[in-house]
Amino acid sequence: MDKKHIEYLKKIVGDDNVYDDKAHLRAYSYDATRNHFEPDAVVFPRNEEDISKILAYCNSHRIIIVPRGAGSGFTGGALPSEGGIILGFEKHMNKILEIDMKNMVAVVQPGVINKDLQRAVEEVGLFYPPDPASQEYSTIGGNVSENAGGMRAAKYGITKDYVMALRAVLPNGQVIRAGKKTIKDVAGYNIAGILIASEGTLAVLSEITLKLIPKPKLTKTAMGIFDSVNDAMNAVYKTMASGVTPVAMEFLDNLTIRAVEQTFHKGLPVDAGALLVTDVDGNLEDDLNFQLAQIEKVFKENGCREFVIAKDDKEANDLWFARRNASPALSVYGSKKINEDVTVPRAVLPELLEKFYAIADKYNINIPCFGHTGDGNVHTNVMVDGSDPKQVEIGYKAIEEVFQATIDLGGTLSGEHGIGLAKAPYMHMAFSDAEMALFKSIKKAFDPNNILNPKKMGLD
Repeated sequence: MDKKHIEYLKKIVGDDNVYDDKAHLRAYSYDATRNHFEPDAVVFPRNEEDISKILAYCNSHRIIIVPRGAGSGFTGGALPSEGGIILGFEKHMNKILEIDMKNMVAVVQPGVINKDLQRAVEEVGLFYPPDPASQEYSTIGGNVSENAGGMRAAKYGITKDYVMALRAVLPNGQVIRAGKKTIKDVAGYNIAGILIASEGTLAVLSEITLKLIPKPKLTKTAMGIFDSVNDAMNAVYKTMASGVTPVAMEFLDNLTIRAVEQTFHKGLPVDAGALLVTDVDGNLEDDLNFQLAQIEKVFKENGCREFVIAKDDKEANDLWFARRNASPALSVYGSKKINEDVTVPRAVLPELLEKFYAIADKYNINIPCFGHTGDGNVHTNVMVDGSDPKQVEIGYKAIEEVFQATIDLGGTLSGEHGIGLAKAPYMHMAFSDAEMALFKSIKKAFDPNNILNPKKMGLD
């Protein structure tokens, strides 16, 4: 990047908020995909006005801007693959601006950490449910840009279900408002809905208004042990149709169970076909007991050989241990993990898992699965030897078949990780030419010069 651009940006935000030294460029060159693309500069706006001035200048000079949260994404959505400027919000734009008790909303800047918001609203008896696994460090801006989910999605939904309004800056520097604090709003197009999950390709978020709900007073945890993964998958959708809606309904298949046990030695039943871990919540003890009794009934009608209810927080944490540590444990099956977060209607989960294991048999590889089956979201992990190019090639062939099997069953490429760079090559499998053309026309309307996060989501 020409030094004159760096100097102009420093005039906008100050010398201490613009960096083009090697250390900063390297630090902001990666995300959770472990891929590296160095930007030309890293800029920390102090407020919405700074963002507006930066974008207006960059738009006029055709300089690429890549908004970045915490870099915790799994698909390369915040990677500066074409160079340009990383726009970071963690330094200044990281404040909770308001917790409105009367209207039960929070107004935050994009750099606020998810868990910090959860803690702040819970101190006053309110609740922000979206809980991605990265909640301790991922930002609300990143969560909105990727439409993040989490374990509580089975009952409470995902990020989009809590976004009431956004302030955003268009590539030309104009500031727009999308949505209101009001519960109802049917005036105009749903621009907020378009910006959610847009991965920073349409506008830069500067302020987010989120719906809050009352915090439930009680929670209980239980686990079901099944002899077959097929029985467990049947129990999932039948439970959700039984009149009880668990907060979470998480599963681990046999490969995952054995990996966790081999790594952590927690006494897990390695002969089990699958485990289902579930939470229920509410304000009355009797209500929680009713919910657990109903879940136990459905589980046992579908092959559950043992149903364990945690007596206290320690036992609850013990039951959740396997699920929370599933991902790192899978390294026992290979040095490279190609993990995807496909999602299908819950009723076809048994068929989906059967297809995945058939793909594993075809290529003679392991494909352990776990995830948020309460909302049909399966984390599929193709495990190969990363030092063997042939194995890696086989792994990506298997992933393509995983995607095709998912789409054939009415599913989607991603339930929470987004598309970014990693899944862009597969967009043609999920969308028609007409649909892709519509996506591209929306991108063009917002960003005619294509300066915002190009080469993402298969839009280029």
